[in-house]
Amino acid sequence: MTRSLQNNIKAIYLLGFFTGFMVVIPVFVPLLQGHGLSMSQVLQTQALFALTIALCEVPSGYLADLWGRRNAILVGSGLNALGFFSLLWADSFVDFLAYEFILGLGFSLISGSDLALLYDTEVYLRERGLRGGAGPGKSLSRLIAVEAAASGIAGIGASLLLLWSMDSVVVVQAFTGFAPFLLAMLLVEAPRPGSGKDTSTTGHGENARRIIDLLLFGKPVVLWTAFAIAVFGLLAVYVFWIYQKYWEMQGVPVSWFGYIWAAFALTVSLSARFSEAVEQRLGYRQLLVLIAILPLCGLLGMALGSGWWGVMFGFAIQVSRGLSMSLFYEALNRRVPGEFRATVNSLVSLGVRSIFIVTGPLLGMALDKQGMETTLFGLLAIFAPLMGLVLVPLVVRIHREQGQEANERSATTAA
Repeated sequence: MTRSLQNNIKAIYLLGFFTGFMVVIPVFVPLLQGHGLSMSQVLQTQALFALTIALCEVPSGYLADLWGRRNAILVGSGLNALGFFSLLWADSFVDFLAYEFILGLGFSLISGSDLALLYDTEVYLRERGLRGGAGPGKSLSRLIAVEAAASGIAGIGASLLLLWSMDSVVVVQAFTGFAPFLLAMLLVEAPRPGSGKDTSTTGHGENARRIIDLLLFGKPVVLWTAFAIAVFGLLAVYVFWIYQKYWEMQGVPVSWFGYIWAAFALTVSLSARFSEAVEQRLGYRQLLVLIAILPLCGLLGMALGSGWWGVMFGFAIQVSRGLSMSLFYEALNRRVPGEFRATVNSLVSLGVRSIFIVTGPLLGMALDKQGMETTLFGLLAIFAPLMGLVLVPLVVRIHREQGQEANERSATTAA
Protein backbone atom coordinates (compact mmCIF):
# COMPACT_ATOMS: atom_id res chain seq x y z
CA MET A 1 0.00 0.00 0.00
CA THR A 2 2.76 2.43 0.99
CA ARG A 3 4.76 1.66 -2.13
CA SER A 4 1.69 2.18 -4.31
CA LEU A 5 0.94 5.53 -2.68
CA GLN A 6 4.53 6.66 -3.16
CA ASN A 7 4.21 5.71 -6.84
CA ASN A 8 1.00 7.75 -6.92
CA ILE A 9 2.99 10.97 -6.70
CA LYS A 10 5.15 10.17 -9.73
CA ALA A 11 2.15 8.88 -11.66
CA ILE A 12 0.13 12.05 -11.00
CA TYR A 13 3.06 14.21 -12.11
CA LEU A 14 3.33 12.19 -15.34
CA LEU A 15 -0.43 12.31 -15.81
CA GLY A 16 -0.33 16.08 -15.33
CA PHE A 17 2.47 16.32 -17.88
CA PHE A 18 0.62 14.42 -20.59
CA THR A 19 -2.66 16.18 -19.76
CA GLY A 20 -0.87 19.48 -20.35
CA PHE A 21 0.96 18.17 -23.42
CA MET A 22 -1.55 19.34 -26.02
CA VAL A 23 0.24 20.24 -29.25
CA VAL A 24 -3.01 21.40 -30.83
CA ILE A 25 -3.62 24.23 -28.32
CA PRO A 26 -0.82 26.64 -29.38
CA VAL A 27 -2.27 26.71 -32.91
CA PHE A 28 -5.93 26.05 -32.11
CA VAL A 29 -7.23 29.42 -33.30
CA PRO A 30 -5.46 29.19 -36.69
CA LEU A 31 -6.64 25.57 -36.94
CA LEU A 32 -10.30 26.52 -36.52
CA GLN A 33 -9.94 29.58 -38.73
CA GLY A 34 -8.53 27.26 -41.39
CA HIS A 35 -11.82 25.37 -41.24
CA GLY A 36 -13.75 28.61 -41.82
CA LEU A 37 -14.63 29.58 -38.23
CA SER A 38 -14.66 33.24 -37.10
CA MET A 39 -13.32 34.39 -33.72
CA SER A 40 -16.90 34.57 -32.50
CA GLN A 41 -17.41 30.91 -33.44
CA VAL A 42 -14.06 29.95 -31.89
CA LEU A 43 -15.16 31.49 -28.60
CA GLN A 44 -18.58 29.82 -28.94
CA THR A 45 -16.86 26.42 -28.99
CA GLN A 46 -15.07 27.43 -25.80
CA ALA A 47 -18.35 28.60 -24.28
CA LEU A 48 -19.81 25.13 -24.91
CA PHE A 49 -16.72 23.62 -23.27
CA ALA A 50 -17.31 25.93 -20.29
CA LEU A 51 -21.04 25.11 -20.20
CA THR A 52 -20.33 21.38 -20.20
CA ILE A 53 -17.90 21.77 -17.34
CA ALA A 54 -20.30 24.09 -15.50
CA LEU A 55 -23.03 21.43 -15.64
CA CYS A 56 -20.70 18.56 -14.74
CA GLU A 57 -17.96 20.17 -12.61
CA VAL A 58 -19.57 19.98 -9.17
CA PRO A 59 -21.40 16.66 -9.72
CA SER A 60 -18.17 15.12 -11.01
CA GLY A 61 -16.16 16.54 -8.11
CA TYR A 62 -18.72 15.20 -5.68
CA LEU A 63 -18.66 11.81 -7.42
CA ALA A 64 -14.87 11.84 -7.10
CA ASP A 65 -15.22 12.46 -3.36
CA LEU A 66 -17.94 9.82 -3.11
CA TRP A 67 -16.67 6.99 -5.35
CA GLY A 68 -12.96 7.70 -5.57
CA ARG A 69 -10.64 10.18 -7.26
CA ARG A 70 -8.83 7.42 -9.15
CA ASN A 71 -12.04 6.28 -10.86
CA ALA A 72 -12.97 9.84 -11.80
CA ILE A 73 -9.53 10.48 -13.31
CA LEU A 74 -9.66 7.20 -15.21
CA VAL A 75 -13.05 7.90 -16.81
CA GLY A 76 -12.16 11.53 -17.50
CA SER A 77 -8.88 10.60 -19.18
CA GLY A 78 -10.72 8.06 -21.33
CA LEU A 79 -13.19 10.69 -22.50
CA ASN A 80 -10.36 13.12 -23.27
CA ALA A 81 -8.63 10.47 -25.36
CA LEU A 82 -11.85 9.95 -27.32
CA GLY A 83 -12.24 13.69 -27.81
CA PHE A 84 -8.72 14.19 -29.13
CA PHE A 85 -9.17 11.22 -31.46
CA SER A 86 -12.28 12.87 -32.91
CA LEU A 87 -10.09 15.68 -34.24
CA LEU A 88 -8.98 13.33 -37.01
CA TRP A 89 -12.32 13.84 -38.80
CA ALA A 90 -13.43 17.22 -37.39
CA ASP A 91 -14.06 19.70 -40.23
CA SER A 92 -17.03 21.90 -39.35
CA PHE A 93 -18.33 24.13 -36.59
CA VAL A 94 -20.57 21.30 -35.36
CA ASP A 95 -17.64 18.84 -35.33
CA PHE A 96 -15.62 21.17 -33.13
CA LEU A 97 -18.61 21.69 -30.84
CA ALA A 98 -18.81 17.91 -30.39
CA TYR A 99 -15.06 17.82 -29.68
CA GLU A 100 -15.37 20.49 -26.98
CA PHE A 101 -18.38 18.74 -25.42
CA ILE A 102 -16.50 15.46 -25.03
CA LEU A 103 -13.46 17.25 -23.60
CA GLY A 104 -15.71 19.19 -21.24
CA LEU A 105 -17.01 15.93 -19.78
CA GLY A 106 -13.49 14.55 -19.47
CA PHE A 107 -11.86 17.57 -17.89
CA SER A 108 -14.74 18.07 -15.45
CA LEU A 109 -14.02 14.61 -14.04
CA ILE A 110 -10.27 15.22 -13.78
CA SER A 111 -10.52 18.82 -12.53
CA GLY A 112 -9.99 18.87 -8.78
CA SER A 113 -9.63 15.10 -8.55
CA ASP A 114 -5.93 15.09 -9.43
CA LEU A 115 -5.16 17.90 -6.97
CA ALA A 116 -7.18 16.20 -4.24
CA LEU A 117 -5.57 12.79 -4.80
CA LEU A 118 -2.07 14.26 -4.81
CA TYR A 119 -2.73 16.31 -1.69
CA ASP A 120 -4.30 13.41 0.22
CA THR A 121 -1.47 11.07 -0.78
CA GLU A 122 1.13 13.50 0.53
CA VAL A 123 -0.75 14.15 3.77
CA TYR A 124 -1.28 10.43 4.44
CA LEU A 125 2.39 9.59 3.91
CA ARG A 126 3.60 12.55 5.97
CA GLU A 127 1.28 11.81 8.92
CA ARG A 128 2.77 8.33 9.13
CA GLY A 129 6.35 9.47 8.82
CA LEU A 130 6.72 7.81 5.43
CA ARG A 131 8.69 9.16 2.54
CA GLY A 132 6.52 10.90 0.00
CA GLY A 133 7.15 13.81 -2.29
CA ALA A 134 7.91 17.43 -1.53
CA GLY A 135 5.00 17.83 0.89
CA PRO A 136 1.34 18.79 0.26
CA GLY A 137 1.87 22.47 -0.54
CA LYS A 138 5.01 22.10 -2.62
CA SER A 139 3.55 19.14 -4.51
CA LEU A 140 0.63 21.25 -5.72
CA SER A 141 3.08 23.91 -6.93
CA ARG A 142 5.14 21.26 -8.67
CA LEU A 143 2.09 19.76 -10.37
CA ILE A 144 1.13 23.18 -11.69
CA ALA A 145 4.72 23.68 -12.84
CA VAL A 146 4.78 20.27 -14.54
CA GLU A 147 1.56 20.96 -16.42
CA ALA A 148 2.83 24.37 -17.52
CA ALA A 149 6.16 22.88 -18.62
CA ALA A 150 4.29 20.25 -20.62
CA SER A 151 2.34 23.00 -22.34
CA GLY A 152 5.63 24.67 -23.21
CA ILE A 153 7.13 21.51 -24.66
CA ALA A 154 3.91 20.99 -26.61
CA GLY A 155 4.33 24.49 -28.02
CA ILE A 156 7.78 23.65 -29.34
CA GLY A 157 6.41 20.40 -30.70
CA ALA A 158 3.61 22.23 -32.48
CA SER A 159 6.03 24.59 -34.23
CA LEU A 160 8.22 21.70 -35.32
CA LEU A 161 5.22 19.74 -36.59
CA LEU A 162 4.09 22.77 -38.59
CA LEU A 163 7.23 22.29 -40.69
CA TRP A 164 5.25 19.41 -42.19
CA SER A 165 1.63 20.52 -41.93
CA MET A 166 -1.21 21.43 -39.60
CA ASP A 167 -2.57 17.90 -40.13
CA SER A 168 0.53 16.44 -38.48
CA VAL A 169 -0.26 18.45 -35.34
CA VAL A 170 -3.75 16.95 -35.25
CA VAL A 171 -2.48 13.38 -35.77
CA VAL A 172 0.10 13.64 -32.97
CA GLN A 173 -2.52 15.09 -30.63
CA ALA A 174 -4.98 12.31 -31.46
CA PHE A 175 -2.56 9.60 -30.35
CA THR A 176 -0.71 11.27 -27.45
CA GLY A 177 -4.14 11.96 -25.95
CA PHE A 178 -4.28 8.31 -24.83
CA ALA A 179 -1.23 8.65 -22.52
CA PRO A 180 -3.15 10.09 -19.49
CA PHE A 181 -5.65 7.22 -19.67
CA LEU A 182 -2.86 4.64 -19.50
CA LEU A 183 -1.20 6.46 -16.60
CA ALA A 184 -4.50 6.73 -14.70
CA MET A 185 -4.58 2.93 -14.53
CA LEU A 186 -1.48 3.05 -12.30
CA LEU A 187 -3.12 5.24 -9.64
CA VAL A 188 -4.46 3.95 -6.33
CA GLU A 189 -6.97 5.62 -4.03
CA ALA A 190 -5.43 7.36 -1.02
CA PRO A 191 -6.95 7.16 2.49
CA ARG A 192 -8.38 10.59 3.16
CA PRO A 193 -7.32 12.69 6.11
CA GLY A 194 -9.83 15.06 7.66
CA SER A 195 -12.75 14.87 10.00
CA GLY A 196 -13.11 11.12 9.68
CA LYS A 197 -16.63 11.31 8.29
CA ASP A 198 -17.36 9.27 5.20
CA THR A 199 -19.11 11.17 2.42
CA SER A 200 -20.63 7.96 1.13
CA THR A 201 -22.55 7.29 4.33
CA THR A 202 -23.63 10.71 5.67
CA GLY A 203 -26.26 11.42 3.00
CA HIS A 204 -26.14 13.82 0.06
CA GLY A 205 -28.19 16.54 1.77
CA GLU A 206 -25.95 16.50 4.82
CA ASN A 207 -22.87 16.58 2.62
CA ALA A 208 -24.22 19.58 0.69
CA ARG A 209 -24.96 21.42 3.94
CA ARG A 210 -21.44 20.79 5.23
CA ILE A 211 -19.90 22.07 1.99
CA ILE A 212 -22.02 25.26 2.08
CA ASP A 213 -21.14 25.79 5.74
CA LEU A 214 -17.48 25.36 4.91
CA LEU A 215 -17.51 27.93 2.10
CA LEU A 216 -19.90 30.53 3.54
CA PHE A 217 -19.62 30.16 7.30
CA GLY A 218 -16.32 28.37 7.85
CA LYS A 219 -12.94 30.02 7.60
CA PRO A 220 -13.46 33.34 5.76
CA VAL A 221 -10.11 32.92 4.03
CA VAL A 222 -11.53 29.92 2.13
CA LEU A 223 -14.35 31.96 0.56
CA TRP A 224 -12.18 34.92 -0.40
CA THR A 225 -9.45 32.66 -1.75
CA ALA A 226 -12.10 31.03 -3.94
CA PHE A 227 -13.16 34.50 -5.17
CA ALA A 228 -9.53 35.35 -5.96
CA ILE A 229 -9.08 32.12 -7.93
CA ALA A 230 -12.24 32.90 -9.90
CA VAL A 231 -11.18 36.47 -10.81
CA PHE A 232 -7.61 35.65 -11.78
CA GLY A 233 -8.68 32.41 -13.46
CA LEU A 234 -11.25 34.23 -15.58
CA LEU A 235 -8.66 36.73 -16.79
CA ALA A 236 -6.31 33.86 -17.60
CA VAL A 237 -9.00 32.17 -19.73
CA TYR A 238 -9.68 35.40 -21.62
CA VAL A 239 -6.04 36.10 -22.51
CA PHE A 240 -5.52 32.41 -23.27
CA TRP A 241 -7.81 32.79 -26.28
CA ILE A 242 -6.76 36.33 -27.13
CA TYR A 243 -3.04 35.54 -27.45
CA GLN A 244 -3.09 33.73 -30.78
CA LYS A 245 -5.30 36.32 -32.48
CA TYR A 246 -3.10 39.05 -30.99
CA TRP A 247 0.08 37.44 -32.34
CA GLU A 248 -1.53 37.13 -35.76
CA MET A 249 -2.42 40.83 -35.74
CA GLN A 250 1.13 41.74 -34.72
CA GLY A 251 2.45 40.03 -37.83
CA VAL A 252 3.96 37.01 -36.05
CA PRO A 253 4.17 33.98 -38.38
CA VAL A 254 2.04 30.99 -37.33
CA SER A 255 5.19 28.86 -37.33
CA TRP A 256 6.39 30.92 -34.35
CA PHE A 257 3.20 30.47 -32.29
CA GLY A 258 4.43 27.26 -30.70
CA TYR A 259 7.75 28.76 -29.63
CA ILE A 260 6.05 31.77 -28.04
CA TRP A 261 3.56 29.46 -26.37
CA ALA A 262 6.45 27.40 -25.02
CA ALA A 263 8.13 30.49 -23.57
CA PHE A 264 4.85 31.60 -21.98
CA ALA A 265 4.24 28.15 -20.50
CA LEU A 266 7.80 27.94 -19.17
CA THR A 267 7.24 31.30 -17.48
CA VAL A 268 4.15 29.94 -15.72
CA SER A 269 6.03 26.79 -14.76
CA LEU A 270 8.99 28.63 -13.23
CA SER A 271 6.73 31.12 -11.45
CA ALA A 272 4.70 28.32 -9.89
CA ARG A 273 7.82 26.34 -9.01
CA PHE A 274 9.41 29.20 -7.08
CA SER A 275 6.24 30.83 -5.74
CA GLU A 276 6.90 29.68 -2.18
CA ALA A 277 10.40 31.17 -2.23
CA VAL A 278 9.02 34.44 -3.59
CA GLU A 279 6.38 34.52 -0.84
CA GLN A 280 9.01 33.95 1.84
CA ARG A 281 11.11 36.75 0.38
CA LEU A 282 8.36 39.34 -0.13
CA GLY A 283 5.67 38.29 2.33
CA TYR A 284 2.11 37.45 1.36
CA ARG A 285 0.91 41.09 1.16
CA GLN A 286 3.61 42.24 -1.24
CA LEU A 287 3.19 39.06 -3.25
CA LEU A 288 -0.54 39.68 -3.66
CA VAL A 289 0.17 43.23 -4.83
CA LEU A 290 2.67 41.88 -7.36
CA ILE A 291 0.17 39.27 -8.56
CA ALA A 292 -2.37 42.04 -9.22
CA ILE A 293 -0.05 44.59 -10.84
CA LEU A 294 1.62 42.24 -13.32
CA PRO A 295 -1.46 41.27 -15.41
CA LEU A 296 -2.71 44.87 -15.48
CA CYS A 297 0.67 46.01 -16.82
CA GLY A 298 0.55 43.16 -19.32
CA LEU A 299 -2.87 44.17 -20.67
CA LEU A 300 -1.83 47.82 -20.90
CA GLY A 301 1.42 46.96 -22.66
CA MET A 302 -0.32 44.68 -25.16
CA ALA A 303 -2.90 47.39 -25.93
CA LEU A 304 -0.30 50.13 -26.46
CA GLY A 305 2.55 48.04 -27.84
CA SER A 306 3.05 46.80 -31.34
CA GLY A 307 4.90 43.93 -32.93
CA TRP A 308 7.22 41.95 -30.69
CA TRP A 309 7.10 44.62 -27.97
CA GLY A 310 3.41 43.95 -27.49
CA VAL A 311 3.98 40.20 -27.47
CA MET A 312 6.63 40.57 -24.75
CA PHE A 313 4.15 42.19 -22.35
CA GLY A 314 2.26 38.91 -22.27
CA PHE A 315 5.02 37.50 -20.08
CA ALA A 316 3.87 39.70 -17.21
CA ILE A 317 0.47 38.03 -17.28
CA GLN A 318 2.10 34.59 -17.30
CA VAL A 319 4.29 35.34 -14.27
CA SER A 320 1.20 36.39 -12.34
CA ARG A 321 -0.61 33.26 -13.49
CA GLY A 322 2.04 30.92 -12.13
CA LEU A 323 2.35 32.75 -8.81
CA SER A 324 -1.41 33.09 -8.26
CA MET A 325 -2.30 29.49 -9.11
CA SER A 326 0.29 28.10 -6.73
CA LEU A 327 -0.45 30.53 -3.91
CA PHE A 328 -4.25 30.41 -4.06
CA TYR A 329 -4.71 26.67 -4.62
CA GLU A 330 -2.29 25.76 -1.85
CA ALA A 331 -4.08 28.15 0.52
CA LEU A 332 -7.46 26.70 -0.44
CA ASN A 333 -6.56 23.02 -0.21
CA ARG A 334 -4.73 23.50 3.11
CA ARG A 335 -7.93 24.81 4.70
CA VAL A 336 -10.41 22.33 3.17
CA PRO A 337 -11.13 18.92 4.81
CA GLY A 338 -9.94 15.96 2.77
CA GLU A 339 -13.38 14.40 2.25
CA PHE A 340 -14.62 17.42 0.28
CA ARG A 341 -11.41 18.62 -1.35
CA ALA A 342 -12.30 17.56 -4.90
CA THR A 343 -15.80 19.05 -4.60
CA VAL A 344 -14.51 22.43 -3.42
CA ASN A 345 -11.86 22.52 -6.14
CA SER A 346 -14.61 21.80 -8.67
CA LEU A 347 -16.84 24.54 -7.24
CA VAL A 348 -14.05 27.06 -7.68
CA SER A 349 -13.53 26.04 -11.31
CA LEU A 350 -17.29 26.21 -11.80
CA GLY A 351 -17.25 29.91 -10.92
CA VAL A 352 -14.82 30.65 -13.74
CA ARG A 353 -16.57 28.48 -16.30
CA SER A 354 -20.04 29.80 -15.48
CA ILE A 355 -19.04 33.38 -16.18
CA PHE A 356 -17.19 32.43 -19.35
CA ILE A 357 -20.30 30.71 -20.75
CA VAL A 358 -21.92 34.13 -21.21
CA THR A 359 -18.91 36.36 -21.63
CA GLY A 360 -16.78 34.14 -23.89
CA PRO A 361 -18.86 34.68 -27.05
CA LEU A 362 -19.13 38.40 -26.15
CA LEU A 363 -15.34 38.54 -26.03
CA GLY A 364 -15.21 36.99 -29.49
CA MET A 365 -17.76 39.51 -30.81
CA ALA A 366 -15.74 42.36 -29.30
CA LEU A 367 -12.61 41.13 -31.05
CA ASP A 368 -14.45 40.81 -34.38
CA LYS A 369 -16.29 44.16 -34.22
CA GLN A 370 -14.38 46.48 -31.84
CA GLY A 371 -10.85 45.33 -32.46
CA MET A 372 -8.00 44.11 -30.27
CA GLU A 373 -6.95 47.42 -28.67
CA THR A 374 -10.44 48.34 -27.48
CA THR A 375 -11.00 44.83 -26.14
CA LEU A 376 -7.76 44.89 -24.15
CA PHE A 377 -8.57 48.31 -22.66
CA GLY A 378 -12.02 46.97 -21.75
CA LEU A 379 -10.51 44.02 -19.89
CA LEU A 380 -8.16 46.39 -18.07
CA ALA A 381 -11.06 48.59 -16.96
CA ILE A 382 -13.02 45.56 -15.70
CA PHE A 383 -10.31 43.62 -13.90
CA ALA A 384 -8.46 46.47 -12.16
CA PRO A 385 -11.32 47.09 -9.70
CA LEU A 386 -12.24 43.39 -9.50
CA MET A 387 -8.76 42.50 -8.26
CA GLY A 388 -8.96 45.15 -5.58
CA LEU A 389 -12.40 43.93 -4.50
CA VAL A 390 -11.13 40.39 -3.85
CA LEU A 391 -7.55 40.97 -2.68
CA VAL A 392 -8.18 43.66 -0.04
CA PRO A 393 -10.73 41.54 1.90
CA LEU A 394 -8.48 38.49 1.46
CA VAL A 395 -5.51 40.30 3.05
CA VAL A 396 -7.70 41.46 5.95
CA ARG A 397 -8.99 37.95 6.62
CA ILE A 398 -5.55 36.35 6.38
CA HIS A 399 -4.32 38.87 8.95
CA ARG A 400 -7.23 38.05 11.27
CA GLU A 401 -6.67 34.32 10.85
CA GLN A 402 -3.00 34.65 11.71
CA GLY A 403 -3.91 36.69 14.79
CA GLN A 404 -6.39 34.05 15.94
CA GLU A 405 -3.85 31.27 15.43
CA ALA A 406 -1.25 33.23 17.41
CA ASN A 407 -3.72 33.73 20.27
CA GLU A 408 -4.58 30.03 20.29
CA ARG A 409 -0.90 29.08 20.43
CA SER A 410 -0.35 31.53 23.30
CA ALA A 411 -3.31 30.11 25.19
CA THR A 412 -2.06 26.56 24.64
CA THR A 413 1.43 27.46 25.83
CA ALA A 414 0.06 29.22 28.92
CA ALA A 415 -2.09 26.22 29.80
